Amino acid sequence: MLYEEQGRLVRGVGGLYEIRLDGGDTPLSGRTAFSRAKGNFRHAGLTPLVGDRVRVRYDDIAASRYTGQEPPANDDGGGVVIAEILPRLNALIRPPMANIGVLFIAFAAAQPAPALETVDKLIAIAEYNHIEPIPVISKKDIAPEYAAELCLLYRNAGFTAFTVSSVEDDGVGELRAWIDCELGERIAAFAGASGVGKSTLLNALYPKLSLATGEISRKIERGRHTTRRVELYPIGEGFVADTPGFSMLDFVRFDFFKKEDLPLVMREFDPYLGTCRYTKCTHTKEEGCAVLAALREGKIAPSRHASFLSMYEDLRHKHDWSKK
Repeated sequence: MLYEEQGRLVRGVGGLYEIRLDGGDTPLSGRTAFSRAKGNFRHAGLTPLVGDRVRVRYDDIAASRYTGQEPPANDDGGGVVIAEILPRLNALIRPPMANIGVLFIAFAAAQPAPALETVDKLIAIAEYNHIEPIPVISKKDIAPEYAAELCLLYRNAGFTAFTVSSVEDDGVGELRAWIDCELGERIAAFAGASGVGKSTLLNALYPKLSLATGEISRKIERGRHTTRRVELYPIGEGFVADTPGFSMLDFVRFDFFKKEDLPLVMREFDPYLGTCRYTKCTHTKEEGCAVLAALREGKIAPSRHASFLSMYEDLRHKHDWSKK
């Protein structure tokens, strides 16, 4: 007999995908199955991503091979086939995931010093993809005053934000309470530069995960990439993911959006858009710009507008391949 059911792709290594199947009355319902994607996905230019909702197909022989939680011994997925990748809500290049609902953007108050421009790029990408961005400032035990200042900066910009110290277990409970109450069935990813303590924070939030962590090089103040892959971990009705660290985002190389979209993903600009003197105001230097007036009045943080200017220049010089 042939069976079909749906599930969530929670891990992928070496072309072998781990799928958490939905509950039901078929032989593998509610189980973890393993599969290698069909070749037609590659021909269509579509690669399964962690977070994808997928439809799988298998028969009685395949079902009989699942006697435990590990993939069958021949490592072919045991006859379970990913037949279809269901429509995505979104898909990101960094981290390589699909259907993210919340992006916790982790960055340290010190050691390493925060790169706010990178943080703001991540926030902009999340906003554009209809993902809720939540800044999480770690290592507040090292620089408590600056951590509080950064948290206030992002809260004033309209974001939920947290300060935490995994070492002292300070602020971790508040973040865990938010996840428990607000995440629901969504997928949450923890992203940020290497060395800011994402895996350490996840271990503090959920000790049973026992994720690998790494030390920071004192010479260059950067951490090695302790997370080698993206993997989802079930938390309540939703999932959280640990993701490989990274220290930069290239708007020229990665086609996230156009410069015309940029003001729309700056949350604190929203009250002023459409009220500038010029219809096509870029909010960079024009007289009569309502955004610049708000900046001078202290209603928009200088660091956020500086990030806007940097992203605007990157996007302004990006080649428009659609015109070829």
